Amino acid sequence: MNVMLSIVVPVHNEEQSILPLYDRLTAVLEALHRPYEILFVDDASTDRSFELLANLVETDPRLKVVRLRRNFGQSAALSAGFHEAKGKIVIAMDGDLQHDPEDIPALLAKIDEGFDIASGWRKDRVDNPITRKLPSRIANFLMARASGLDLRDFGTTFKAYRSEVLKDVNLYGDLHRFIPALASFYGARVAEVPIRNTHRAAGESHYGLSRTFRVLFDILTVRFLLQYFTRPMHFFGAWGLSGTSLGFLILAYCAADKLINGHDIFLHHGPLMLLGGLLLLAGLMMFSTGLLGEVMIRTYFESQGRRTYAVREILTQKKRGVAGETR
Repeated sequence: MNVMLSIVVPVHNEEQSILPLYDRLTAVLEALHRPYEILFVDDASTDRSFELLANLVETDPRLKVVRLRRNFGQSAALSAGFHEAKGKIVIAMDGDLQHDPEDIPALLAKIDEGFDIASGWRKDRVDNPITRKLPSRIANFLMARASGLDLRDFGTTFKAYRSEVLKDVNLYGDLHRFIPALASFYGARVAEVPIRNTHRAAGESHYGLSRTFRVLFDILTVRFLLQYFTRPMHFFGAWGLSGTSLGFLILAYCAADKLINGHDIFLHHGPLMLLGGLLLLAGLMMFSTGLLGEVMIRTYFESQGRRTYAVREILTQKKRGVAGETR
């Protein structure tokens, strides 16, 4: 199955890793005997990364370098690489040598079996157990529950994709780690492949413990996108109905107490009446937000020509010619 491969590698200040990574990549890819291209995306490095890549381009026609105008982040760098990729299978990996190019054949084997995404699983992680391992395990647990996708390692960049899957996924913020979950919205078949995880050969990690909270926010975003992206009214409407119903009941109770017992509402139920009014208004606002969301999502799909579904394949019976047929 000699379809073309595209290897996308985002880099930011990785000058000491670029040449060893390139040598190992080319050795692995040549051994596969498949057509390939390598795309390095320089995310506005301030060291000699781009200079080294520019020199490599002069010696290898299968190498392409995309240089971003400023540091946009890993998701944007991957998105730029995916946009430029020409291969039917796209493999993304980090440029710091923590991903072994020698694991590429294992990822490709899963794609050849019929899966749409082969996601790397760092079975034996070498990271700090407090600042990296523990937060990662918690995030992976929450993401698996939020997405309904049973993966043990959402965070690694090292994955192989069928190119048509990536066309259905737009990356914003730091959502690159959740591509399998987002692609599952369109029915992508995902397999997990154990990969090696090694210490950085040089340089420092660009991630730390502070990333944990951003990951939690991303999990909430992905949960909303997967469950309510095409039906926002189901989310906002439920909260709106709860708010307006509770607010109406509170105000009805206050009005009934006034009419039946003659109590002064402001003296006996001032805070309660205020709560009822706020709940009623909040519920109406949630209803309005849901309606606006419905209008916006329809505008998005119709203006972009996108569909709310994805077709895997279409089978038709081939028509056979009839003997003696005239035309």
